[in-house]
Amino acid sequence: MSCALKFLCFKNILPIRHIQSAKFLHSQRYITNNIRRLFPQKVPIKTIFIRNIKRQNSIKTELACEKTISKSKAVGYWLLGCSGMVIGAVILGGVTRLTESGLSMVTWKFLGEKIPKSDEEWIVEFEKYKQYPEFKYKNHTITLGEFKWIWYMEFAHRMWGRTLGLVFLMPAIYFWSKGAFNKTMKIRVPIFGCLIAAQGLLGWYMVKSGLEDRFQGENDVPKVSHYRLASHLTLAFILYSLFLWSALDHLLPAQTLTNISQQSLKTAGTFRMLAHSCKGFVFLTAVSGAFVAGLDAGLVYNSFPKMGDKWIPEEVLALKPKASNFTENPVTVQLEHRLLGTTTLCLISGLWLMSRRLILPPRAYAAVNTLAIMVWFQVTLGITSLLTYVPVPVAASHQSGSLALLSFAVWLTHELKRLPKAL
Repeated sequence: MSCALKFLCFKNILPIRHIQSAKFLHSQRYITNNIRRLFPQKVPIKTIFIRNIKRQNSIKTELACEKTISKSKAVGYWLLGCSGMVIGAVILGGVTRLTESGLSMVTWKFLGEKIPKSDEEWIVEFEKYKQYPEFKYKNHTITLGEFKWIWYMEFAHRMWGRTLGLVFLMPAIYFWSKGAFNKTMKIRVPIFGCLIAAQGLLGWYMVKSGLEDRFQGENDVPKVSHYRLASHLTLAFILYSLFLWSALDHLLPAQTLTNISQQSLKTAGTFRMLAHSCKGFVFLTAVSGAFVAGLDAGLVYNSFPKMGDKWIPEEVLALKPKASNFTENPVTVQLEHRLLGTTTLCLISGLWLMSRRLILPPRAYAAVNTLAIMVWFQVTLGITSLLTYVPVPVAASHQSGSLALLSFAVWLTHELKRLPKAL
């Protein structure tokens, strides 16, 4: 069928049944007259067809753009879901540690451990647990019913991690095969996969440190290495931050500023540097909190703002060599966490005050307001946890709060990523 006939059918000028007739197929005059009825102006027929083709190409381009946007949104929601799974893993891990359930499973299998179904299988699992330091030196009076509870806690944490791997891997394969990833995402996705795998291996490496027979002293308490615990939590926070940043790239692209003075751009640039500094301090404070948790440092001085009757206790440099105090002395580690938390509070409060008199992207104001509210809430949770001797609900909320605080810091810095550079 000729282009002219297709055009007439598209405009409902020439009925499709007429095309079957040979006289219409060869009637150039009929085609020309009908086009002139639609376009009475003296426009060359060639021009009319070119316009129509351009219009169709424009429609195709719009449809392709809509399809690309739809794919980008789907990738963004998938990344957001993965970041949510990391949040769940961190919360479950915190509760597992606070309930001292992490050493209840003494083996590790790639595809997951089998749940004991009969009493005989539970007894076999319990006998395995009895061979390790936590039972010998700490939980020698534990009953089979109590063991089942802590076993299920650790089992839930491990299976959540494996589920995270599947939630990441299966959609990643699908999106890659459909060409939904841009150049940047094709670099990030393998990194995400490596980090998830490393996190699983590091988790078992951490648990293994608590199963070693190295607790011989009278005051030794079987527990995992606080260095490995801090590494495990740090890697989780890094993975979460990368997932969240990438999800924001797809779902909430950063806004920019236009038609503002160079002086305003300079002050906005300074604000962005301070925002990144605040994010760094939030991250460091969270890592410091992992050391507090690993050493049970939250139980040494349960007073605030002073530590006992002093601002700086005498025991802060009690260990030899002195450098070891900063990572192995519970008193020093708690003091560090207090100082980092207070510094973060002051920095974010100053950041909020600074934002009141600056020109920023619209959503950046909402981000900095939320960040300022959250930092005060997080500090309140930390003090409450300290004064009440670290109860599980409050301590778990405090750990989750650190992740929420980091989320808002990531959101704020993401909103500032497209600020124009000052000349």
